[in-house]
Amino acid sequence: MADLTESIKNLTTLFQKLPGVGKKTAERFAYHVLIAKNEDILGLADAIREVKTNIRYCEQCYNLSVDELCDVCRDPGRDHSQICVVEQPRDLVALEQTGVFHGLYHVLLGRLSPTDNIGPDDLTIAALEKRVASGEVKEIIMGTNPNIEGDATAFYITRLLHEYPVKITRLARGVTSGSVLEFVNKDILRDALEGRQNYGN
Repeated sequence: MADLTESIKNLTTLFQKLPGVGKKTAERFAYHVLIAKNEDILGLADAIREVKTNIRYCEQCYNLSVDELCDVCRDPGRDHSQICVVEQPRDLVALEQTGVFHGLYHVLLGRLSPTDNIGPDDLTIAALEKRVASGEVKEIIMGTNPNIEGDATAFYITRLLHEYPVKITRLARGVTSGSVLEFVNKDILRDALEGRQNYGN
Protein backbone atom coordinates (compact mmCIF):
# COMPACT_ATOMS: atom_id res chain seq x y z
CA MET A 1 0.00 0.00 0.00
CA ALA A 2 2.90 2.33 0.80
CA ASP A 3 4.33 1.79 -2.70
CA LEU A 4 0.94 2.60 -4.27
CA THR A 5 0.58 5.79 -2.22
CA GLU A 6 4.11 6.89 -3.14
CA SER A 7 3.51 6.20 -6.85
CA ILE A 8 0.29 8.25 -6.84
CA LYS A 9 2.04 11.03 -4.95
CA ASN A 10 4.89 11.13 -7.48
CA LEU A 11 2.47 11.18 -10.43
CA THR A 12 0.40 13.94 -8.80
CA THR A 13 3.52 16.03 -8.27
CA LEU A 14 4.44 15.67 -11.95
CA PHE A 15 0.94 16.64 -13.11
CA GLN A 16 1.10 19.74 -10.89
CA LYS A 17 4.03 20.96 -12.97
CA LEU A 18 1.69 21.40 -15.94
CA PRO A 19 0.46 24.98 -16.43
CA GLY A 20 -2.89 25.69 -14.81
CA VAL A 21 -3.03 22.37 -12.95
CA GLY A 22 -3.56 22.61 -9.18
CA LYS A 23 -3.26 19.89 -6.56
CA LYS A 24 -6.87 18.66 -6.79
CA THR A 25 -6.82 18.47 -10.59
CA ALA A 26 -3.45 16.73 -10.49
CA GLU A 27 -4.87 14.14 -8.09
CA ARG A 28 -7.84 13.53 -10.42
CA PHE A 29 -5.44 13.05 -13.34
CA ALA A 30 -3.34 10.61 -11.34
CA TYR A 31 -6.31 8.47 -10.29
CA HIS A 32 -7.69 8.59 -13.83
CA VAL A 33 -4.42 7.03 -15.02
CA LEU A 34 -5.13 4.10 -12.69
CA ILE A 35 -8.64 3.38 -13.98
CA ALA A 36 -8.17 4.24 -17.69
CA LYS A 37 -7.58 1.59 -20.34
CA ASN A 38 -3.95 0.58 -20.73
CA GLU A 39 -3.92 1.37 -24.46
CA ASP A 40 -5.13 4.94 -23.82
CA ILE A 41 -2.57 5.74 -21.14
CA LEU A 42 0.32 3.99 -22.86
CA GLY A 43 -0.68 5.74 -26.10
CA LEU A 44 -0.47 9.07 -24.27
CA ALA A 45 2.96 8.14 -22.91
CA ASP A 46 4.14 7.19 -26.41
CA ALA A 47 2.82 10.45 -27.87
CA ILE A 48 4.66 12.47 -25.20
CA ARG A 49 7.86 10.51 -25.84
CA GLU A 50 7.54 11.03 -29.60
CA VAL A 51 7.05 14.78 -29.24
CA LYS A 52 10.04 15.13 -26.92
CA THR A 53 12.19 12.95 -29.17
CA ASN A 54 11.26 14.23 -32.64
CA ILE A 55 10.24 17.87 -32.24
CA ARG A 56 12.98 20.49 -32.21
CA TYR A 57 13.33 24.23 -32.69
CA CYS A 58 13.79 25.53 -36.22
CA GLU A 59 17.43 26.58 -36.62
CA GLN A 60 16.40 29.87 -38.22
CA CYS A 61 13.24 31.12 -36.50
CA TYR A 62 12.86 28.83 -33.43
CA ASN A 63 9.41 27.65 -34.42
CA LEU A 64 8.66 24.00 -33.61
CA SER A 65 9.80 21.64 -36.35
CA VAL A 66 10.68 18.04 -37.14
CA ASP A 67 13.44 19.18 -39.51
CA GLU A 68 16.30 21.69 -39.28
CA LEU A 69 14.01 24.32 -40.80
CA CYS A 70 10.28 24.61 -40.14
CA ASP A 71 7.60 24.57 -42.84
CA VAL A 72 7.37 28.38 -42.88
CA CYS A 73 11.09 28.94 -43.31
CA ARG A 74 11.26 26.28 -46.06
CA ASP A 75 8.38 27.82 -48.00
CA PRO A 76 9.89 29.54 -51.10
CA GLY A 77 6.77 31.68 -51.43
CA ARG A 78 7.34 33.58 -48.18
CA ASP A 79 8.54 37.20 -48.17
CA HIS A 80 12.02 37.07 -46.61
CA SER A 81 12.11 40.85 -46.19
CA GLN A 82 9.51 40.73 -43.38
CA ILE A 83 9.91 39.11 -39.98
CA CYS A 84 7.14 39.02 -37.39
CA VAL A 85 8.56 38.62 -33.88
CA VAL A 86 6.41 36.58 -31.48
CA GLU A 87 6.89 35.19 -28.01
CA GLN A 88 5.95 31.53 -28.48
CA PRO A 89 5.29 29.04 -31.32
CA ARG A 90 1.57 29.07 -30.44
CA ASP A 91 1.49 32.82 -31.22
CA LEU A 92 2.93 32.04 -34.66
CA VAL A 93 0.16 29.51 -35.21
CA ALA A 94 -2.48 32.09 -34.22
CA LEU A 95 -1.12 34.64 -36.71
CA GLU A 96 -0.80 32.05 -39.47
CA GLN A 97 -4.48 31.24 -39.10
CA THR A 98 -5.37 34.79 -40.19
CA GLY A 99 -4.01 34.01 -43.66
CA VAL A 100 -2.81 37.58 -44.24
CA PHE A 101 0.87 37.45 -43.30
CA HIS A 102 3.24 35.98 -45.87
CA GLY A 103 6.60 36.86 -44.38
CA LEU A 104 8.79 34.94 -41.96
CA TYR A 105 8.72 34.74 -38.17
CA HIS A 106 11.09 34.84 -35.25
CA VAL A 107 10.06 33.13 -32.02
CA LEU A 108 11.66 34.59 -28.88
CA LEU A 109 10.73 31.57 -26.71
CA GLY A 110 9.56 33.90 -23.98
CA ARG A 111 9.60 37.57 -23.02
CA LEU A 112 11.66 39.77 -20.77
CA SER A 113 10.56 39.36 -17.17
CA PRO A 114 12.84 40.65 -14.41
CA THR A 115 10.58 39.14 -11.74
CA ASP A 116 11.19 35.69 -13.25
CA ASN A 117 14.88 36.40 -13.89
CA ILE A 118 14.37 36.23 -17.67
CA GLY A 119 16.75 38.58 -19.45
CA PRO A 120 17.80 39.10 -23.07
CA ASP A 121 20.29 36.23 -22.97
CA ASP A 122 17.49 33.81 -22.05
CA LEU A 123 15.62 34.61 -25.28
CA THR A 124 16.57 34.29 -28.97
CA ILE A 125 17.16 38.04 -29.36
CA ALA A 126 20.80 37.63 -30.43
CA ALA A 127 19.71 35.28 -33.24
CA LEU A 128 17.13 37.85 -34.35
CA GLU A 129 19.76 40.58 -34.51
CA LYS A 130 21.96 38.28 -36.60
CA ARG A 131 19.11 37.80 -39.08
CA VAL A 132 18.57 41.55 -39.32
CA ALA A 133 22.31 42.15 -39.75
CA SER A 134 22.27 39.97 -42.88
CA GLY A 135 20.72 42.91 -44.72
CA GLU A 136 17.83 40.98 -46.28
CA VAL A 137 15.23 42.08 -43.73
CA LYS A 138 13.36 45.33 -44.47
CA GLU A 139 10.62 45.22 -41.84
CA ILE A 140 10.35 43.85 -38.31
CA ILE A 141 6.79 43.46 -37.03
CA MET A 142 6.66 43.37 -33.24
CA GLY A 143 4.07 40.71 -32.45
CA THR A 144 4.78 40.35 -28.74
CA ASN A 145 1.72 40.19 -26.53
CA PRO A 146 0.12 43.59 -25.74
CA ASN A 147 0.86 43.64 -22.02
CA ILE A 148 3.54 45.19 -19.82
CA GLU A 149 6.17 42.49 -20.34
CA GLY A 150 5.39 42.09 -24.04
CA ASP A 151 5.66 45.84 -24.58
CA ALA A 152 8.92 45.99 -22.61
CA THR A 153 10.33 43.20 -24.77
CA ALA A 154 9.28 45.00 -27.96
CA PHE A 155 10.84 48.25 -26.71
CA TYR A 156 14.12 46.52 -25.85
CA ILE A 157 14.36 44.91 -29.29
CA THR A 158 13.47 48.17 -31.01
CA ARG A 159 16.28 49.98 -29.18
CA LEU A 160 18.69 47.15 -30.02
CA LEU A 161 17.88 47.28 -33.74
CA HIS A 162 17.74 51.07 -34.15
CA GLU A 163 21.16 51.17 -35.87
CA TYR A 164 20.00 48.89 -38.67
CA PRO A 165 18.18 50.21 -41.77
CA VAL A 166 15.01 48.29 -40.99
CA LYS A 167 11.44 49.50 -40.52
CA ILE A 168 9.90 48.46 -37.21
CA THR A 169 6.13 48.21 -36.86
CA ARG A 170 3.80 47.01 -34.12
CA LEU A 171 0.51 45.13 -34.37
CA ALA A 172 -2.35 47.63 -34.31
CA ARG A 173 -4.04 48.05 -30.95
CA GLY A 174 -7.20 46.37 -32.13
CA VAL A 175 -5.60 43.68 -29.98
CA THR A 176 -6.72 44.64 -26.48
CA SER A 177 -3.96 45.60 -24.06
CA GLY A 178 -3.27 42.76 -21.65
CA SER A 179 -4.50 40.04 -24.01
CA VAL A 180 -2.65 36.94 -25.22
CA LEU A 181 -2.34 36.41 -28.98
CA GLU A 182 -3.16 32.71 -29.02
CA PHE A 183 -6.62 33.46 -27.57
CA VAL A 184 -7.45 36.49 -29.74
CA ASN A 185 -10.14 36.15 -32.41
CA LYS A 186 -8.50 35.58 -35.82
CA ASP A 187 -10.47 38.45 -37.40
CA ILE A 188 -9.07 40.85 -34.79
CA LEU A 189 -5.58 39.48 -35.44
CA ARG A 190 -6.07 39.96 -39.18
CA ASP A 191 -7.01 43.61 -38.61
CA ALA A 192 -4.04 44.05 -36.28
CA LEU A 193 -1.65 42.71 -38.91
CA GLU A 194 -3.10 44.76 -41.75
CA GLY A 195 -3.27 47.92 -39.63
CA ARG A 196 0.20 47.63 -38.06
CA GLN A 197 1.84 50.92 -37.14
CA ASN A 198 5.35 52.31 -37.10
CA TYR A 199 7.01 51.57 -33.81
CA GLY A 200 9.98 53.24 -32.16
CA ASN A 201 11.52 54.83 -35.24
